[in-house]
Order: sequence, then C-alpha cells, then structure tokens
Amino acid sequence: MITTEVTLDELATLMKKAAGITVDPKELKQAADTPFASFGLDSLGLLGIVGELENRYSRPLPPDAERCKTPREFLDLVNNTLKAGA
Repeated sequence: MITTEVTLDELATLMKKAAGITVDPKELKQAADTPFASFGLDSLGLLGIVGELENRYSRPLPPDAERCKTPREFLDLVNNTLKAGA
C-alpha cells in the first residue's frame, strides 16, 4: 500500500516551485498554524500548489483547498481527500 500523504517538507518545495516562495521546512513545521499570507503566499500561489498536487495525484482537490488559511489546514484537507480516494 502506498501512503499518499503530503508533508510539510513537500509543501515547502511546492511553495518554491508553484509560487516562487522559499520557506525553510523547519520554519513551516514550527509555524504550521500561521496564515499563508505571513509567508507571502497568496490565494493565487496556493491555487498553483493545488494544481501541482492535482497533477501529481491525478485527482481533483476540493474547491475549498485554495481557501485554506494555514499550512496545517491545507495539508489536513489535502491528505484527507487523498486518503478518501485511495
């Protein structure tokens, strides 16, 4: 069984790839409940990350994924969606 789970490390990589925002994964872990805006990530950047994940896992994420306010909220939603569809 393959565990499909997006980690904070991966999210940091995706933030760089999709939105051009460099965040230290350690910092992201410590600030998982800090709003994305504090990292300089806006809804458009988050939409890019959603797109990357949808391509990677070949399945759509819920429309409210791009409205998540914090890394933890986003990863919870993404990972619950991936688990549900697994």
